[in-house]
Formats: sequence, structure tokens, C-alpha cells
Amino acid sequence: MRYPQEVIEEVRTRNDIVDVISGYVKLQKKGGNYFGLCPFHNEKSPSFSVSPQKQMYYCFGCGAGGNVLTFVMEYENYSFVEALKLLADRAGVNLPEVEYSQEERAKADRRAMLLEINKLAAGYFYHQLQRPQGQQGLDYLKGRGLSDEEIRHFGLGFSNRTSNDLYQYLRSKGYADDILKESGLVTIEERGTYDKFWNRVMFPIMDVNSRVIGFGGRVMGDAKPKYLNSPETLIFDKSRNLYGLNFARVSREKYMLVCEGYMDVIAMQKSGFVNAVASLGTAFTAQHAALLRRYTEQVILTYDSDDAGVKAALRAIPILKEAGISAKVLDMKPYKDPDEFIKNLGADAFRERIRGAKNSFLFEIEILKRGYVLDDPEQKTKFYNAVAGRLLEFSEALERDNYIQAVSRQEMIPYEQLRSLVNRLGSLTGGVPPKERSLPGQNQETRRRKAEKEDGMLRSQRLLLTWLIERPGLFDKIDGIIGPDDFVEPLYHQAAEMVFTAQKAGNLNPAAILDHFINDEEQYREVAALFNASLDESLNNEEQKKAFSETVYRVKKNSLDHASRSAADIHQLQKLLQEQAALKKLSIAIE
Repeated sequence: MRYPQEVIEEVRTRNDIVDVISGYVKLQKKGGNYFGLCPFHNEKSPSFSVSPQKQMYYCFGCGAGGNVLTFVMEYENYSFVEALKLLADRAGVNLPEVEYSQEERAKADRRAMLLEINKLAAGYFYHQLQRPQGQQGLDYLKGRGLSDEEIRHFGLGFSNRTSNDLYQYLRSKGYADDILKESGLVTIEERGTYDKFWNRVMFPIMDVNSRVIGFGGRVMGDAKPKYLNSPETLIFDKSRNLYGLNFARVSREKYMLVCEGYMDVIAMQKSGFVNAVASLGTAFTAQHAALLRRYTEQVILTYDSDDAGVKAALRAIPILKEAGISAKVLDMKPYKDPDEFIKNLGADAFRERIRGAKNSFLFEIEILKRGYVLDDPEQKTKFYNAVAGRLLEFSEALERDNYIQAVSRQEMIPYEQLRSLVNRLGSLTGGVPPKERSLPGQNQETRRRKAEKEDGMLRSQRLLLTWLIERPGLFDKIDGIIGPDDFVEPLYHQAAEMVFTAQKAGNLNPAAILDHFINDEEQYREVAALFNASLDESLNNEEQKKAFSETVYRVKKNSLDHASRSAADIHQLQKLLQEQAALKKLSIAIE
């Protein structure tokens, strides 16, 4: 569905962002902005900023940012159209009847039908569990300690032994074979039609809005596979959904518990650990981590204590780290999984284990040690060197030393000896872990400095765009000095062009500019950061006025340096050198 841009703008401008977000987050005024605790990650100190001037929000902690439409989309997990309709209703704006394109209408209709089919199937499975043919499934769930209320809460059900009773039921509701096949609930072949799930306890899989999008089924008996999941469909993507997140997302805990299976989630949630989730029959992915990052900054991995669980934890740790999530690992021995642990030792003991969960790096070192025979001096030396190599992963000296102390205590390696080994190995490898060592001739320090310089230049460009948006009068100060072409990074250049064009037309509106990037989440977040570079927005004192002048200088110099490297001929190069010489005399006065 495509609404005219002017309609979108009317809805957005009729919904003041401070008023809307105040309905979700407690905000306090500080200077020209409002601040509160970020609703997209857990924090103790407010870093979530809402700007009435820019009609934008931005979290300096997790980087979430956008306008009023994207806030509703992120918070409520709505599509763009759903968020637009909610805000239109709130502001009393009548949205025009907009025709879907044929492709859009067909896709929307199929999504709606698939959701209806899954909802009907969930009800059917629940009903079968309560009937005589579902007794085996009900006995299984009761044997796992679930009450009738808990079975209802999680929507658990049973698929009969018969081959196509669900198919017949859904056909009776008027659904055609093609959409039933697309749902993944039935298999339709020349040889006949079969239900995908039969003789299984059924676990409805829900999205964060508690809409049924798929199923998991646990077989009764010894048939294989033990667990069977819905195939991926238009509404179900295993790598982007987590079982139990519809309940866990409203938990007040500061962390999420990530486990392996449906029953583990149910066992934890019914015991008061509502913040438990599980991946859906697939390995933990970067998409899972990104989804969790909306709700927490810390994850405690509660995978099974067997070898497969250890491997799963080792795979998940770097993925979580890359997403900016701190990870710990829970020790459940002598029991295999959370369900078994809680049944035997109770919720209080489980809570105590959570408090004692192991730092993920120390867990990795503990597992690393299993690969060495420490009674053998040669093996012991290799282990110590491997540990030292891993400690080089911490680039910050203070953090590295903290981990040297922790590993020294855990593995009973004398601190000074371990620190000396780490430093010696670092001097040999340029501070790079051995597995990441540079090729001969490459200098890690040089690369690090180059990366810092590039990041610093991007910060200067972000800061300059933020200032220009907050103080449009500054455009006059840089007229003839800075233009869109001076923002050389492609995305920054694209955003700068929109900013300068809008300013020239007299309608500079950063919240509206953001809408151009709404279909690319990564670009959207980066452009939002472009317009929110600094907590300190004023340019009233002399130090800040000097900072503005220096920022303009750095951005322009970087632009000229970039152009010089790709000069077409000697005449163009000479012209650029003259501009570089003139730049040294640049002075920008801000009254």
C-alpha cells in the first residue's frame, strides 16, 4: 500500500513526538530536549533523547533512533502501514482509500489468510488435546508438570494419529489447497494429501504480538524426528523469531535467558522466569541477536550441559558480542537442562545459579582447557600460550588486565607470569591475536590509527550535520565553503544532499528526511545518528564556537584530500592544492 507523501507528513506532524513517546516512556525535560530510560534496551541512566525541535528520538546507548512513525513501529512491532493507521486514528486524520498494487494486495491477502489458518490450527490442536484421542499428549504434558492453566496459557495442543484430519477441518472452513499448502501445515501431492504434524504434542509459535506464525511438534513415542517445526513461510522465518518472546519482552528483568527448547522455556516461564526464550529448531543467528538487542543488553545462555549444548554456547557467544550484547553461561550440572534442574532443585536454586553465571570469556577459556593434557609440560605451555593469545583480543589495556587477573585466578596461573606472556606475545604479533595476525609487511598499529582517523572524520561529518539541523542559521556561515559534495561517504553524501536541498527550499525537516531510508534498517539507524551526533547541542560559548570552526575545517580538508587522490589532471590538482592552502586561513565567526 502506498500513501501519498503529503498524507504521511500530515499524520506525522499531527502527532507530536514528545506527546506520543510520553505515553510509553517517562520523560523529563533537560535543556531543549526530553530524556528517559530507553525502551529498546535496559539501562539505569537515561540516554534516550527526544527532540521536539527535530521531532526525532535517539538513544545514545544503543543507537535506536527515528521519528514518531518508526518509534511506534519499533515499540509495537508494527509494519509502516499499521503504525501510520494507529497515529492517524490518534490524531483524527482520515486516511484516504488507497489502492494496493495487484502484487501488494495479493501478498497482504495471503499474509492475512496464513495468520487466520495458523490461528484456526492452533485452536484445533488445543481442542484435540482435550478429547479422548489427545489423551496421550495430555498425559505427556501433565507428566512434565503442567497444569490446565499453563497448557491454556501457552496454547499447547495435539495432532491426531489420522493422516489428514486438520486438512479436512481447514477445507471445511473454505480454504483452498494452494493456500493450505503454502501454510506448511499440509503436504499435497499426486499420491494424496497429508497433515505435516500427526501424533505430536503441538507448541504454537507466536510473534511478539502473540499471533500464531508456525508450530513445533514433539512426537509421541520413538519416531524421528523427535521435534518437527513448520517450514518457513510468508509469515514465519525461524532465524528472526524466538519462542516465548511474546511473553519475555514485557519482563522487567535486566537480562534474557536463552535456551534450546520449547519445554525449557515453558518450565522457566511457569516458574517465574518470564524472560526465557529459545531459538526455533535452528542455530542461534545474528538475526536472533539483533532481535534480542531491542530488549536487553545481557543474555544468559542456558543451553543443555551436554557437548551439543556447549558447542551451541560457543557458537552463540561471538554472535552476541558482535551485536553488542554481554553474555554469560549458566552451569546446570548435574542436570541436563533448565526443566530438569528446576524440577529437582526448584526455582530458588535456579535463581542462585543465574546469579553465579560465568562470564562468557572465562567459559571459553574453561572449554579451551579441555583440549590440553595439563600433566604434560609441553601441553601446559601450549595452553598458556593459547590463553595469552585469546587475551590479546581485548584492545583496551585496562580491560585486558582485568581479564588477565580473572583468568589467573580461574586457572591458577601466576598473574605476573601470565601478564608477561601476554605482553611478550603482543609485541611479537603487533597486539593482534595469533589467529588474526597480519600478513608480513602489514602493521596493525598503522591500520588501527587509520581506522580511528576514518571514524573521527565520520564523527565530524555527523556533528556538522547535527549542528546545521539544530541551528539553520549556520548555513549562512558555511555558504561557499561546505556543500553536500564535501560529505564523501556515500550514505552521508545522500543525507547531506537532502539536508542542503531542503534548507534551500525553506522546509528543512529531519524527521521527513528519515522517511526516505525507512526500507533499509541499517541505513535508517545510521542516518538517525547523523542528525543526533552530540548530547551538548548549544554553540553559545567560545569553546563550542571554536569546535564548530574546527569541524568545518576537518570536513573540508578531508573532502579536498579525497578529491586530490582522484584528480583527473595536473590543472585540477593545482586548483585543489590552492584551495587547501586557502583553507589554512579559514576563520568562521559565530555571533
